[in-house]
Amino acid sequence: MFSGLNNFIKYILPKRLFYRALIIVAAPTIILQIIITVVFYDSVWIKANKNITRSLVNQLKTIEEVYQNDKKNLDFFTDSYKNNFNFEIGINQEIFPNDSGERRFSPMDRSLRRELKSVFGNNNYWFNTSKFKNAVEIKIRSGEDVIEFLVPKEMVSTSSVRLFVLWTTLPSVVLIIIALIFLKNQTKPLVKLAKAAERFGKGDYVNDFRASGSQEIRKAAFEFDRMAKRINRHLNQRAEMLSGISHDLRTPLTRLKLQLAMLKQKDISEKMSKDIDEMEKMLNDYLQFAKTQTQEVTTKININNILSSLKKNFNNEKLIIENNNEILELQGRPTALKRSFENIIQNGLTYGENVYVHVQKGNKRALVIIEDDGPGIPEDQYKNVFKPFFRLDKSRSLNQSGVGLGLAIVEDIINSHGGNIQLNKSKYNGLQVKISLPF
Repeated sequence: MFSGLNNFIKYILPKRLFYRALIIVAAPTIILQIIITVVFYDSVWIKANKNITRSLVNQLKTIEEVYQNDKKNLDFFTDSYKNNFNFEIGINQEIFPNDSGERRFSPMDRSLRRELKSVFGNNNYWFNTSKFKNAVEIKIRSGEDVIEFLVPKEMVSTSSVRLFVLWTTLPSVVLIIIALIFLKNQTKPLVKLAKAAERFGKGDYVNDFRASGSQEIRKAAFEFDRMAKRINRHLNQRAEMLSGISHDLRTPLTRLKLQLAMLKQKDISEKMSKDIDEMEKMLNDYLQFAKTQTQEVTTKININNILSSLKKNFNNEKLIIENNNEILELQGRPTALKRSFENIIQNGLTYGENVYVHVQKGNKRALVIIEDDGPGIPEDQYKNVFKPFFRLDKSRSLNQSGVGLGLAIVEDIINSHGGNIQLNKSKYNGLQVKISLPF
């Protein structure tokens, strides 16, 4: 039971820190405001309003009794009340209006109706509190005559309730606005830190981040900055080492090529040249992997423009790109994404006849689906092909050389953009590569 209640509370509560902190600050103020208003309304305002209304009705009863006992001094009586109590009194033989002037949900009308009914009885009174702005019209049946009163509203209901509501609500609103300003300033550094961590997680270099906010937030931001710099330094050292090794190995390979070219035994020279070419291709793969670790500025890019440039570069009719000319823009590193798409398309053209590329817009994500009609990959090897230096030679051609870094590089690029890559069987009986990138 308590577990379900706890889950329900967690579900209805806001997820962001700013709104949770706002509830902590504003909820006690609002609850206190409601309690004070209810207590005042119940114990002070209603009782005061009831006493004022009862006093007015008793005066009306007194006037009605005096009129019944002494009708000769009517002018003196009405003038006296007009001068001393600001009453307007009229005597006529009119009947009560058919339409009731009462407001059903008005506390003033309800209190006045209750007192008039208890003193004069049913069908012996009529009143209207909304006809005049500052006065209340009341009619009392006295025998065959109707006594009409026009009394100030201050004698029916107290006017201090509006001032009370104003002075209790206005300070609360001001306090909540001040709390909003302070909470916004306190949560802004956390939002900046979260965005910087998100950018760093996507592979961006966070060089413009500055710590701000309270001491605890500054310390967390400072430690994050130190951690990001250490990780960047480690990645740069690894990439530089791999790039340096690859460049250093190219020099002896070049010398070997020159020596083989001078050999007279051409059959041996050709076999050794093939091995050297394969080693050189491996070094190129290492260099390509090292380039993915280098810094590239994140900009707004259009997926369709990247694919169109690849279509021109390949200049191959077997590459079919389908799109609905929809603009799919996102924040990313254009060179890295172009390299990943190029790698997948090149694999499809190498192992299959045709490659089909379909681009579509999903729910806040761009979907790029690349399919070929080649031999495909066994389903139990889908995860293994993303591992570095893993080569799948059973379903692919043994004559194709490679070090096994292609899909590993592609997955690293896609994941660094906050996306994901999935492998499936295509409708052309080949391999389907589904890439999802967030906007």
